[in-house]
Amino acid sequence: MAEETTRLRLRTLTEDDYPALARLMNQVYHDIGGAWPEDTIKTLIRIFQDGQLVIEDNGELVATALTIKVKYDRFSNPHRYEDLITDDKVRSHDKKGDALYGLDVFVDKEYRGYRLGRRLYEARKELCRDENLRAILAGGRLPGYTNYADQMPVTEYIEQVEARAIYDPILSFQLSNGFDVKRLMKAYLPEDEDSHGYATLLEWDNILYEPEDDDAEWPRRTVVRVGVVQRRMRAARDVQDLLNQVEFFIDALSDYRADFAVLPEFFSAPLMGLRPELNSVEAVRFLASFTEEVRDALADMAVSYNINIVGGSMPVIEDDKVYNVAYLMRRDGSVESQYKIHITP
Repeated sequence: MAEETTRLRLRTLTEDDYPALARLMNQVYHDIGGAWPEDTIKTLIRIFQDGQLVIEDNGELVATALTIKVKYDRFSNPHRYEDLITDDKVRSHDKKGDALYGLDVFVDKEYRGYRLGRRLYEARKELCRDENLRAILAGGRLPGYTNYADQMPVTEYIEQVEARAIYDPILSFQLSNGFDVKRLMKAYLPEDEDSHGYATLLEWDNILYEPEDDDAEWPRRTVVRVGVVQRRMRAARDVQDLLNQVEFFIDALSDYRADFAVLPEFFSAPLMGLRPELNSVEAVRFLASFTEEVRDALADMAVSYNINIVGGSMPVIEDDKVYNVAYLMRRDGSVESQYKIHITP
C-alpha cells in the first residue's frame, strides 16, 4: 500500500459490499469457517445498518466491524456466541436494547499497523454515546492461549495479559481500547481451538449514559478535541530523529482521542542545524529540501494514529521562490495545503 495514495473513508455496510466482505472474512478467518452467508449479512444490514461499519481505501473495503443491540442484563452474564448469531440466523438483536454487542472486527492483513481496528472501535463508542446506550459488550477470543495452555490455567493467562507480561492478539488489543474483563466464558466458540473454547466477556462503559424517558431526544455530540503542541526545540541528528520527536506528541494526543494535532510553525527548523555553516537565507532553502519527506511522514502518522494533523508550516520552493506553507494531513489519508497570506517571497 502506497501511503501517498491512501484515501480512507468510514461508512456503513451495504448489501453490494458482500463479495468484498466475503473475501476479507475468508482471508482473516480461514481457520474457523471463513465468510458468513450472504443472507446473514443482509439481515444485519436490514435490522441495524448503523452498527455495521466499514473502512474503505480508495473504494476498496479493508476493515469491518459488525454489531447488534442487546439487553445488557442478558449478555453481561455468561453466554455463547451461538446465542447471538448462527450461520443462518441473527438471534439476539433487540432494537430497544440498552447495549451494543460487538460481533466481530477484522482488518485486511495488508493494512495492519494502521490502527484501523482502533478507528472502528472509536466509531462504535461514538455510536454508543449517540444512542445513549449503557455499554459495549464483546466476547473476546484468546488465540494466544494455545502457546501457554500446557503451562498455566486460562485464568492465570488472562492475568498475565492484563499485567502486560504476555501479549495476546485480541485481549491485549481490547484492553488497550478501554475494555475491562468482566468474566471468563467457557465453550463460547467451541471450534476456536487456539482459545481452547474460552473467551473473556469484555465491557466498555459509556460514562455519559443516563436512563431516559421514551420520548426524550438526545443531541449528537458536537465537541471537537484539538491538541496544540508547544515543544521545546532541540537539535535533530537527522530527519528520522525529528520525526521521532514529533511522533511522541502525535501518539500522546491520539491516546487522548484528540481530533486534531496542531504543530508549531517551522517545527522542522532543527534540521537547519545539520548545515551550521549556511547563512540564514541558505539555511531556509536547505530546510525546504526536507519538506516533502516530512509532509509524507506526517500523512502516514495521521492515518496510523487516526488523527488530523495540522503541520504548522514549512518552507516550500516554487519557481525559485520560498513560500511558507501549512499542511493539513487528514486521518483519511488526504493532504491539503494553505499558503501563508503575507508576502513571504
